[in-house]
Amino acid sequence: MLERPKHAGLRHVALFCRDFEASERFYVDLMAMQVEWRPDPDNVYLCSGADNLALHRWQEGDFSAAQRLDHIGFIVDQPADVDQWFTFLQDAGVKMKSEPRTHRDGARSFYCLDPEGVVVQIIYHPPISGGRFVREPAGG
Repeated sequence: MLERPKHAGLRHVALFCRDFEASERFYVDLMAMQVEWRPDPDNVYLCSGADNLALHRWQEGDFSAAQRLDHIGFIVDQPADVDQWFTFLQDAGVKMKSEPRTHRDGARSFYCLDPEGVVVQIIYHPPISGGRFVREPAGG
């Protein structure tokens, strides 16, 4: 039997964006990610200190036929942080998909949409919240 290698978890997501500039503003200005690398005008790599998000400008035909993604999630430290993020993003004009709620497993979250319509979850998840792994970068 093969021995399963270890991994450090899901730390990288790449998204195609029709409105590349609006998507970059959402993740940098509102979600406090920092530009790590911009290899060219059509690609940018963002970092939270724990994760890497690549944004790629969509350039190939019918966007509606592109691969689909259910959602991506940003972990917060405390249940109350979920409500603070909800208010912050709602006040910034971000379209909300749900109100904050506490789940049966003790998690608390809500869903909103980025400028491309990607569902973004802000979530307190007890097994991994509370700064147990990597903290948000300074100034975030």
